[in-house]
Amino acid sequence: MAIEQVRWSEASGWEPHPPGRLDTPPQFVLVFGSEGLLQADSVLEDVRRAWPDARLFGCSTAGEICDTRVADDTLVVSAVSFEHTFVDGAAVRIDSDSFRTGERLAAALPHEELRHALVFADGLAVNGTELARGLRAGLPPQVAVTGGLAGDGNRFRQTCVVWDGVADSGVAGILGFYGDRLHVGHGCMGGWGAFGPERLITRSSGRVLFELDGQPALGLYKRYLGEHASGLPATGLIFPLILRTRDGVQGLGRAVLGIDETEQSVIFAGDMPEGAYARLMVANHDRLLDGATEAASSALRGLGAVKPDLAILVSCAGRKLVLDQRVEDEVESVREVMGEGPVLTGFYSYGEFASLVAGSRFELQNQTMSVTTFGEH
Repeated sequence: MAIEQVRWSEASGWEPHPPGRLDTPPQFVLVFGSEGLLQADSVLEDVRRAWPDARLFGCSTAGEICDTRVADDTLVVSAVSFEHTFVDGAAVRIDSDSFRTGERLAAALPHEELRHALVFADGLAVNGTELARGLRAGLPPQVAVTGGLAGDGNRFRQTCVVWDGVADSGVAGILGFYGDRLHVGHGCMGGWGAFGPERLITRSSGRVLFELDGQPALGLYKRYLGEHASGLPATGLIFPLILRTRDGVQGLGRAVLGIDETEQSVIFAGDMPEGAYARLMVANHDRLLDGATEAASSALRGLGAVKPDLAILVSCAGRKLVLDQRVEDEVESVREVMGEGPVLTGFYSYGEFASLVAGSRFELQNQTMSVTTFGEH
């Protein structure tokens, strides 16, 4: 596997050089950048011109990861040329039924010899829980999915997905990896702790939470946040909820994506089912870094004896807000586990597609660090 990674910023242009110096043609190019930069299109044109035959796939972010650097308002480009693996993919428009969107996305991908799928979706236009459920219904049961929901910093105005070199909102894309020489490992971990009482979700609709314990959700949430309430919805990323559902599923984090003062409701990245119990979460730096280390270790174990060449990191925007000036420590924790070999790329998201436990079904996660490793033998 050969990889070329370059980065563009307004201050420095392309570093360490313009794209296009990879010796072998890449099958796909990962592109992560700010929403405004991707929609402007001028920088993307450099990437399309460098690799006109490659799949360009990526999304807008709440922060871009390039090696162990984390930055905003940049473009991180990683062109990947496999030796024994091929890729295929598709993109679909997101409609009002996110489950059906997931099914359509899965159906657009050939299933024979499919080893893994990478999914990015507009973080403000989709119900991530239902999208994951539709993908599970449409894909072979042994195929794992990783990826995440596109971000827009802490602005929550518009997110977009890049497919075949075009950035567009209201889109979900999938990239499939094929071939028996490919090995993929993945790990996902949080590091948050719960505080305060569990509260029953007494009224909700999809990802919109109206009432907890019969009280208006937004008013109750604001009382918990205190002085931080004035910064909603952005400060809601620092105080997510953790769910315990009626069917026994525990540990699903949910990040705030919006509020409605008129309805006194809170909008989350995934489902907030009635009858489930919700509890506030908090975190400190050390616990988040420990979570990143464990996610990287799990992704490395999944490769067995094969060495990773590429690691894709998708971490929640709330973790970035909590870590603040120490945000690069999280990525450095992954590097310490991986060693100097693999190229690291990725982004800070509005939600992560991953399995919390190896072998379990993938779900929409929030407030986690997800690591996916790729290697060939």
